[in-house]
Amino acid sequence: MPRQSLYWLTQDLRIHDNHALQAAQASSSLLCIYIVDPRWFKAQRWQQASMGGHRWLFVQECLSDLTQKLQTLGQRLHIYYGKPEEIIPKLCHTYSLNHLLCAHMAGSDEKTTLTAIEDSLSTVNVERIDQYTLFESTHLPIPLGEWPASYTPFRKVAETVATKKIVDIPTSLPPMPKVFALPSIQRPNWVPAPAPSQCAFWGGETKALEHLNAYFSSELPHNYKNVRNALDGWDNSSKFSPWLNQGCLSVRHLQNTLEQYEHENSSNESTQWLYVELLWREYFQWSHHNIGTKLFRFKGVAKKAPLTSFYAERYHKWCDGQTPYPLVNACMKELKVTGYLSNRGRQIVASCLVNELSVDWRYGAAWFEHQLVDYDVAVNWGNWQYIAGVGADPRGGRHFNLEKQTSLYDPDGVYQKKWGGQVVGQLDSVDAADWPIMPTDQH
Repeated sequence: MPRQSLYWLTQDLRIHDNHALQAAQASSSLLCIYIVDPRWFKAQRWQQASMGGHRWLFVQECLSDLTQKLQTLGQRLHIYYGKPEEIIPKLCHTYSLNHLLCAHMAGSDEKTTLTAIEDSLSTVNVERIDQYTLFESTHLPIPLGEWPASYTPFRKVAETVATKKIVDIPTSLPPMPKVFALPSIQRPNWVPAPAPSQCAFWGGETKALEHLNAYFSSELPHNYKNVRNALDGWDNSSKFSPWLNQGCLSVRHLQNTLEQYEHENSSNESTQWLYVELLWREYFQWSHHNIGTKLFRFKGVAKKAPLTSFYAERYHKWCDGQTPYPLVNACMKELKVTGYLSNRGRQIVASCLVNELSVDWRYGAAWFEHQLVDYDVAVNWGNWQYIAGVGADPRGGRHFNLEKQTSLYDPDGVYQKKWGGQVVGQLDSVDAADWPIMPTDQH
């Protein structure tokens, strides 16, 4: 029977090093789709919608770029609006599609959706392809059944294991099904309109590869470890994460480019640390595959839950940058305005929410999920577990001294001034019995 394929693109929005496109070349027909899910935009767990304005704008730019890329290969991207578990079975039945291609993702929600699709498509072969990660599920450095509870054992083994080779861009792709009818291009009312954003990133494979080439044509990789903890500045980190996490940039292609840079320009501690960061990303992906929904539990994988609760006023003031801590305020305002925050800034504000404000870490993780242009489920929630002391860390959590962090990373207050980190008012307006707390200057 001829293979008639449906390629459901998710976080693999590129044509370079795309193993699904390579597999699709054996098909007699091919339908490439992307599905905008209404659940992305609805407040669900922890009072937040998953998809905020910054990432949604970035995704739309990614889709526009990919549409043009696929057209050069004789294909096109069709965008549907609705739930994948309803749309995909309908398409397969309507156009007699017998093969479904999709990326193998760590997200537990994504896995639940794909399981529902598989259950309704008993005659369709579903092929999950590992192209979001360095390693393949069948060739992991450490089997999931023996997965280590901390990063270092994984890193020691992973650094010695070769990753899957990248594949070339295909010269052409199979045609669409002859009877295929184009979907309506009218967006439903539940799809948000573009929102103003000062995000510094532009979505799409074209911009991803431009940034990759610019970064590795400079001396920045040799200086990465020296500047990676800075709070501000385009050149103070690699800035690959938004494109990596939407799949506009292949992580294997990034690894190969790094190795080529080291071969041509020599290796040093900074270039080696870039690979360490890629392995951290990898560790979080496969950890999520391993622990599933424990990634979202209050006590994570720990034996005891953290000593925090939910203080609505404190949480909202943290989100808005209205805490008693100027550096935290500046970081939170940058996040809200741009959809991005340095890694050091993310650790500082997370530690503040958990340790100074005593708020359930999951609300902070959900706010990051909503705001970050480079959101990745495994990395974001894994890092929050790490800070809260319920994740991959044998030492149990991180508590940053905010005065020390300020003196180290913003001693002259330049960053705080830029983002308006000044303290306005007080943290709590009521006490534990809901009695009003008078401002200190009125006592």
